Amino acid sequence: MAASPLGDYLRGRRAAVRPADVDLPGHGPRRVPGLRREEVAVLAGVSADYYVRLEQGRERSPSAQVLDALADALALDDDGRRHLFRLAGLAPRPAAPAPERADPALLQLLDSWPATPALLLGRAYDVLAANRLGSALFSGPPHSGNLVVDVFLDPAARTFYADWPAAAASTVAGLRLLEGVPGGDPRARELVRRLLRESAEFAELWARNEARGKSAGAKGFVHPQVGPLTLHAQTFDVRSAPGQQLVVYHAEPGSVSAQSLALLGSLAVTP
Repeated sequence: MAASPLGDYLRGRRAAVRPADVDLPGHGPRRVPGLRREEVAVLAGVSADYYVRLEQGRERSPSAQVLDALADALALDDDGRRHLFRLAGLAPRPAAPAPERADPALLQLLDSWPATPALLLGRAYDVLAANRLGSALFSGPPHSGNLVVDVFLDPAARTFYADWPAAAASTVAGLRLLEGVPGGDPRARELVRRLLRESAEFAELWARNEARGKSAGAKGFVHPQVGPLTLHAQTFDVRSAPGQQLVVYHAEPGSVSAQSLALLGSLAVTP
């Protein structure tokens, strides 16, 4: 029998799935744990012979449709499904975007950083959540709840961002990257259509076709309450919600910006 990584993975996953996990009767004692090959084949809608050839490495090029069916039959999670497709040399079909929400545990994490502004951004730069200092920092924008809309359509953004042209270009490049995710995102497409209609500056930047994610680095703001701020931004992908990003800002310790940020924090908790 010619071994293959794909066959080994299928065999290992089959052994890890109990019949009850996929709503199959147990049918008494079993010689081996997990599902029988014939059961996986029935669940996936393929012939038992074809499935045996996959496990034995005699068939190495299943279609994406077959892989999707096998992933369902073996109750694979998103990571397992991606790994299955990679072993077969294919990219998985993107799942339909689910309605976005902020994970409650992530909200608790944001609230545990009282001295650090933090925002949770959705797949199209919708502000899904912010801690108290994050809301205070962006107390001009984001009025709309979306950073792209505020950058281009809120006049306050022109003075809030110390270098508005750079912020605008970076925002469009980030949206271009998000919009280009396989399968696309309806919310991102809707946002692009709106801004192409309503902002000539957005349309000009969009036509450049630059695509890049948020990068770490210093960002300049001019806050209406505490004045100029130079903050360092770090962006983290949210592993449990692909497409979401956690953006965290901090000031250089001992700097004027650190003092201004502390003052902003005091103002944020003052009734």
